[in-house]
Amino acid sequence: MSRTRIHNFSISLDGFATGEPQSLEAPFGHAGQRLHTWMMRTQSWDPDGSDGVDNAYAERHGPGIGAEIMGANKFGPPGWHEDPDWKGWWGPNPPFHTPVFVLTHHTRPPLEMEGGNVFHFLEASPAEALETARAAADGKDVRIGGGATVVRDFLAAGLVDHMHLVQVPIVLGRGVRLWDGLEGVEEAFDVETVASPSGVTHFTFTRKTS
Repeated sequence: MSRTRIHNFSISLDGFATGEPQSLEAPFGHAGQRLHTWMMRTQSWDPDGSDGVDNAYAERHGPGIGAEIMGANKFGPPGWHEDPDWKGWWGPNPPFHTPVFVLTHHTRPPLEMEGGNVFHFLEASPAEALETARAAADGKDVRIGGGATVVRDFLAAGLVDHMHLVQVPIVLGRGVRLWDGLEGVEEAFDVETVASPSGVTHFTFTRKTS
C-alpha cells in the first residue's frame, strides 16, 4: 500500500506552523516567510542556492508522490470560496503535477490546470480523503501538504507514515499550532534529528512497524 508522507513542514520553536492573521497579502500572517527561508535558500528552490543538508531534505518533497491532500487554508486566503475565479496561489501551472484534494466545507467542481494539476474539492474525514487520494495516486504515495490543522488531524487519526518536520529558531507567540491535542504522538514513530548549519533542525518521524 502507498505511504502517507509529509515533507518540509516548518514550525517555530513554540510549535506554530503559521502566524496570524492570514490574508491575501499575508498568507502566513505575521510570520511572513520566516518559517520557509531555510528552504528558499536551497537549490531545490533557487538554482543559486545551497546544496547542503537543507537541500538534501528539501528535494525529497516530490519523488514518488501521486496525489496531495491539503486544507482549505493552504489553497487560498480566508473567503476564497466566495470568489469563483480563485485558482490558488500558484499561477496557471502549480508545482504539484498530480491530483490535489482540497478539504473544504465549500465544495465546487474540479479545477483542471496546466502540468497535470487537477484540484478536487472534498468535504470528507481524513480517512475518507486518504482513500480517495490513494485511488488517484495509482500506487504512488500520498503527500499531506498542510496546513497545520490538516496535518494535526491526520496525525491524530494515525494516518501518517512518514513526516519530515523542520524546527525554525524563531518564536511566533501566536498563530496555528501543530501539537495541540497530540500528547504522546511521538510514541508511534521512530524519530531522528539532524541539525543544520542554517540553524534549523530536521526531524524525521517514521511510523514503527511493530
